[in-house]
Amino acid sequence: MTRNSKPHIILPAWRSRVLGTFLLLSFLGLIVRAVYLQGMHNDFLQQKGESRYSRVIEISAHRGMITDRHGEPLAISTPVESVWASPKDVHATSGQLKKLANLIKMDVVEVRKRISQQRDFVYLKRHLPPEITARVDELNIAGIFHKREYRRYYPTGEMTAHMLGFTDVDDNGQEGIELGWQDTLAGKSGSRRVIKDRKGRIVEDVESILEPKPGKDIALSIDSKIQYLAYRELKRAMDINKAKAGGIVVLDTQTGEVLALANLPTYNPNNRIRTNGGKARNRVLTDVFEPGSTMKPFVVAAALEAGGIKPNTIFQTAPGTLTIGKSTIRDSHREGLLTVEQVIQKSSNVGSAKISLTLPPKKVWETYSRSGFGTSTGSGFPGEVNGKLRPYQTWLPIEQATMSYGHGISVTLLQLARAYTQFSEEGKLKPVSLLKINTPVVGQQVISRDTALAVSKMLEMVVRPDGTAPLAQISGYRVAGKTGTAHKLEGNGYAKNRYIASFLGYAPASKPRLIIAVMLDEPSAGKHYGGTVAAPVFSQVMANALRILNVPHDAPINKAILSPAMPELKGDV
Repeated sequence: MTRNSKPHIILPAWRSRVLGTFLLLSFLGLIVRAVYLQGMHNDFLQQKGESRYSRVIEISAHRGMITDRHGEPLAISTPVESVWASPKDVHATSGQLKKLANLIKMDVVEVRKRISQQRDFVYLKRHLPPEITARVDELNIAGIFHKREYRRYYPTGEMTAHMLGFTDVDDNGQEGIELGWQDTLAGKSGSRRVIKDRKGRIVEDVESILEPKPGKDIALSIDSKIQYLAYRELKRAMDINKAKAGGIVVLDTQTGEVLALANLPTYNPNNRIRTNGGKARNRVLTDVFEPGSTMKPFVVAAALEAGGIKPNTIFQTAPGTLTIGKSTIRDSHREGLLTVEQVIQKSSNVGSAKISLTLPPKKVWETYSRSGFGTSTGSGFPGEVNGKLRPYQTWLPIEQATMSYGHGISVTLLQLARAYTQFSEEGKLKPVSLLKINTPVVGQQVISRDTALAVSKMLEMVVRPDGTAPLAQISGYRVAGKTGTAHKLEGNGYAKNRYIASFLGYAPASKPRLIIAVMLDEPSAGKHYGGTVAAPVFSQVMANALRILNVPHDAPINKAILSPAMPELKGDV
């Protein structure tokens, strides 16, 4: 061995064998792992691969249309586009983001904030016109997409707002028919699998996973022409009388269908800005009020059914007051001796109180209860209230007396309109419906036919020149109805100069076809009686509605009608 040569290092044999064994086992491990992943558990690799190009996209379902009884569209869904982002896939320059923000009318800072979130999906802007999203596509920003959705549109706007309600941004019902019939109207979304390129553009439609199921259409009982009349005349009366609020409902007496329903103040359901001040409330169904003298026919019906009085039975109403305990009931005008018929015609509080006190409290309560007071009408409208009818066991004599003329009981306008079907339909109380009915409706007999006809005759006397509502007359038709004027509750008593004025009636009286109930809350232009502020609304709507329905006349066409320019009529408070 020379001085510069290096000794050879000889490794022990066991170390070579260990190293070889380790390399062999590692190789075998890789083979087993490959076999396991590709042969027995390939879902993981497939999922990772597909996640880079495959997407499952939701397909929005078309919401069912709402129409009136003749098929006129009241609520329809129009296609719109919504822009969304996959934050982890977004690659955009500052200039692109500014252009995007300008197109979708958003602050660029907010856009940056949303695309920086640690989420797979985030909306940037909902419900844009297709032409806007087409321009978004032209920006060619990776990770920015758009999808087809639907936005609800209401062609009749404010006129039917309280009946229809509205939907939210996701097309789910929030009020009215839209909410009450959500399960019927709403469809079920579908989905499909697609392949996208690295910029997020769909390059291939792979498969349909679930077909979208469109919602069902609904035909309401509403007649758009009559609805327009009701809304127009209510608005006119509100303006003339400077009322705080108002409501009107038109019923088909034969079927109980609601042909028109309007409230004021109202709102535009096409404007998604949240309404305030109670404008979204459907007062006809969700607000209660003391009905005033429109309740008098029910206590008279109870007395006639009991057999203790007849239409010509005389009651002394002089001197226009009646004291019960520490309370005194007053008439707005003194009359003296009145028959039961005249008590209704002149709207005497003293007379109706005396009639009520001839009956056991239970008998009066049963008549009110069978008429539907204190319970829902069964319309199905969300938020409909029951009103208030206290148990007769708690009544004091003064309470039984005041309820006879509508104080101490709370009702909705729809309840009141429905209750009058027993007088127009020979004693049968009809159910009400907000949907179109194609089959005959049988009412519940709640009073006898003779009693119903007797009360109906009294209600016709109300609209004569010597009654409280001559302004409710209609040329060519006999009219039956009743006025109501009630002081509003204030604290523990009643406000002196704040009223709810109402009129409720039907025509033609010989064979009734329509019932119309009108209510004005706090008329403040100098007139406040139901016969002067609510009855003219009834007359205008009823006259035009009967012509629309081509209902035959049952009275002379040139029938004299009291001039609306006359001084304030005698009322009923």
